[in-house]
Amino acid sequence: MTEILDVDLLAFENGSSKDRLAAIDGVMRSLITGFVYTKHDLSEGMLDETYEVLSKFFALPVEAKNEYVSPGSRGQTGYTGLLVETAAISDTPDWKEMLNWGTPLPDGHPLRDRYPHRYGDPVFPSRHIAEAAEVLTHFHECLVDLQTRFLRIIAAGVGANEHFFDTMLQHGSHLTRAISYPPMAEAPNNGQAGHVWAEEHGDINLITALPRATTRGLQVKVEDRWVDATPPDGHVIINTGIMLERLTNGLIPVGWHRVVADPSQTEGRLSVVQFCHPTPWTILSPIPSTISAERPCNFPAISAGDCLDQVIWEINLGAE
Repeated sequence: MTEILDVDLLAFENGSSKDRLAAIDGVMRSLITGFVYTKHDLSEGMLDETYEVLSKFFALPVEAKNEYVSPGSRGQTGYTGLLVETAAISDTPDWKEMLNWGTPLPDGHPLRDRYPHRYGDPVFPSRHIAEAAEVLTHFHECLVDLQTRFLRIIAAGVGANEHFFDTMLQHGSHLTRAISYPPMAEAPNNGQAGHVWAEEHGDINLITALPRATTRGLQVKVEDRWVDATPPDGHVIINTGIMLERLTNGLIPVGWHRVVADPSQTEGRLSVVQFCHPTPWTILSPIPSTISAERPCNFPAISAGDCLDQVIWEINLGAE
């Protein structure tokens, strides 16, 4: 299987038994690549509004964007500038800048007390863009809902109860990240210093949703070759992360990918992704239905929080 398939989340939710089985089968076959495209019910107007706010933010002067850096957040909220995040396989920082946000929990909540850098108050660019907090919060909530629903297909596909993931996702430390990739000609040494927009990597979380990007650049590693991710119109890209690989005992692998500009691309790129995380105290231990004599248990148990902290350190966000 070397093809990324497109499936229909809404058919799984509202269709016949045959429609549901077709969606499950398509997702499981496609996720051999770590990627799948799905139809969705996200509002195009909501997406337009979100991208308008983010375009305004990334067009601000560097001094203004730096007002929204959140020291000590480890890249979990606020602005992260250029040449900071570095893929675990590389020593060369990515040529990108980011704005990160999530949903805070009230003071006194045990998750916030125990994991303050996961559940701090989001840092929105409201001093420069008045509508930023409202628009970006709404986008975040819509994506959390979409990803929660999509994981029900995956749960059914691995032989678990359809709602297996629901509890661990309630108050999960979901992170939404807007990523601006400036033109490569503006990178150090006129783009000749070895930087790319985002070097080869796998995400740490359960799944990641990418509803839109302004131009091409995302590539998926399939059988040691790079394939352009080109979803049909009206589809969200879903890719799998390290935590899902652990929970499924390797049945669903990590979706390895990178973001690169080809020589003909002179413009930059803007995309927004959401990393779907369980609560940090969730223990990542393989689901029993994914363990068999042919597929013995390959992963020792680890908490989701510890797993995330390890990767944050590896990609150079530990001091953020």
